[in-house]
Amino acid sequence: MKTYLDCIPCFFKQALFAARAAVDDEARIKAVLDKIGMLVSEIPLNSSPPETGREVYRTVREVTGVDDPFRDLKAKSIDKALALYPTLKHLLGEAKDPLKTAVRLAIAGNVIDFGANPDFQLEQDIQEVLQKEPAINHYQAFKEKLARAQDIVYLGDNAGETVFDRLLIETMGKPVTFVVRESPIINDATEEDAISSGLDNVAAIVSSGCDAPGTVLGGCSELFLAHFNKADLIISKGQGNYETLSQEKRPVFFLLKAKCPVIARDLGVKVGDVVIKDALPSK
Repeated sequence: MKTYLDCIPCFFKQALFAARAAVDDEARIKAVLDKIGMLVSEIPLNSSPPETGREVYRTVREVTGVDDPFRDLKAKSIDKALALYPTLKHLLGEAKDPLKTAVRLAIAGNVIDFGANPDFQLEQDIQEVLQKEPAINHYQAFKEKLARAQDIVYLGDNAGETVFDRLLIETMGKPVTFVVRESPIINDATEEDAISSGLDNVAAIVSSGCDAPGTVLGGCSELFLAHFNKADLIISKGQGNYETLSQEKRPVFFLLKAKCPVIARDLGVKVGDVVIKDALPSK
């Protein structure tokens, strides 16, 4: 997905939020915004938003001297999700279609987003996603392709939602390679976060080699690309992964909640809609 002019104010908003999370120093926060202002003129609109997001967060790190502004918030979101884990596990045990419910729960976890939606309400969103019919619903195709899949790659997104990803992986009952960011970016999941969520007990954890808030294939490691290219099912969580992979002709299923009007428009849905999208739908 390309960058739209509407994305530019969002870059400033995210930079301000991240800088304030990093330091309590108005002068340094202003310096971050000044540098982002200079960066704007260099933004190529044919690149994906996460490619610019990578430069925005590098600027925040360089100016503030803080590598992981959201470390504490990530830990709290993981703890909050883990506290819900027993209840959600019981819910899956009672479900008529546990896989369908697990997919919905994985999407519900996508609300934990300090970049696009810092004012999320987790418990409320879980109920909403479970009850709301997806605007794009390729669940049946997902279920059928999962049954045949032998090599599954799962692209993680935010740290707290990895607990919900764990529930889906446990429900799928197949070997999975779970992919994390190379280094801290917004509140996206790193290897440390995935381990905190217990994902190392249910999946092999691999870094994408990329420090953007998405999967920019040109910046990924050879190890990750080997997994990506041989996978017969790729589960892509969240908006950042959609923005970077929406044009790829690979067996990808995008699981997300549309939190941004630009992404909602690109998908042809409304803000707040739930999406289960097959990148290669059957004709």
